[in-house]
Amino acid sequence: MPIVSEERVVTLREGNTPLYEMPRTAAALGLNWLLAKHQGMNPTGSFKDTGMTAALSVAVASGFEWVACASTGNTSAAMAAYAARAGVRSLVLIPEGKIAWGKLSQAMDYGSTTLQLRTDFDGCVRVLSEVVQRAPVYLLNSVNPYRLEGQKTPAFEILEQCDWQPPHHVIVPGGNLANCSALGKGFAEMMHLGLIHRAPKISVIQAEGANPLYRSLQSNGGVSLEPVVAKTRASAIQIGSPASWKKAVRTLAWTGGWCEQVSEREIALAKAEIGAEGIGCEPASAVTLAGLKKLVANGRVGKEETAVLLLTGHTLKDSEYTIKYHLGELLSDAEMEGASAAELAENARLRRAPVVLDADVDAVLRAIDSQASGSGRA
Repeated sequence: MPIVSEERVVTLREGNTPLYEMPRTAAALGLNWLLAKHQGMNPTGSFKDTGMTAALSVAVASGFEWVACASTGNTSAAMAAYAARAGVRSLVLIPEGKIAWGKLSQAMDYGSTTLQLRTDFDGCVRVLSEVVQRAPVYLLNSVNPYRLEGQKTPAFEILEQCDWQPPHHVIVPGGNLANCSALGKGFAEMMHLGLIHRAPKISVIQAEGANPLYRSLQSNGGVSLEPVVAKTRASAIQIGSPASWKKAVRTLAWTGGWCEQVSEREIALAKAEIGAEGIGCEPASAVTLAGLKKLVANGRVGKEETAVLLLTGHTLKDSEYTIKYHLGELLSDAEMEGASAAELAENARLRRAPVVLDADVDAVLRAIDSQASGSGRA
């Protein structure tokens, strides 16, 4: 049922994002079938748009003139765009120096009042919680229930794109953890309606430096969660005290999924592998593939099973990360310690630093021959 009248809906024509096959990555993992649901193909380049159209429409219908969010980047970009579309004013609180410039540029371009606070994401949330109590400002973080109503819709799309045959696994990045619970809600509703008879196993992957859910499940089975000081280059999931962790624990439990953690090295390699499929994603999205490798290795995902990676953001969200990876400037020597020979070889194969040559045809032809005879992509 609609939550606002049709004429009050604020939309940028979000949704209906592609479901890509990933044949080379599937073959490398020994899987028959691997898919990627690319939410980065939404209007502002991330999965946040599907939730924002719902929540901001409610804000406008309720008469609010200001909307606000704390953000690691994607939420701010989405909120600013939809607020601009609706003609309302938006306030963004972001942690200083902990947001990709591509995302910050979006918030500024869409006309948001953007404040960089000298704290982390969780500190921004604390400040904003008091702001919305003291001023007529509508909160648009993922604790907003209408956000989840919008964010559950990729579950419907995945089922429709799979001819209503649920995949065995859906792998999602773990930051504030609303995405996990929203998708779980979507699949549960489809089961309740009798449109499907089982739900995919939803698994959450976190970066090692921002892994409060993983630690909680390992230490006490998800009964309680201890916040961490989050640190990862996958800035979209650099969250140490996720608001939706209890819902995520319930979703993992009822779908039979798991939570894994992956290193910065594993994230970087996975991102390059996704790029090699011609798809591309932001770093936080790549934790899904890095985590899937571990789930395959420990037998939790079988060869005959279908897995869907949820790619949450577009590759252009953090182009600096990509450039540094290909120039060999992203990972420190310490982060490369422990890399297997296979990982080192794959990193060498995937890196594509620009080659500077004289403007000479023979030099270009020699470069082509070098690539053809080496280990580069076909």
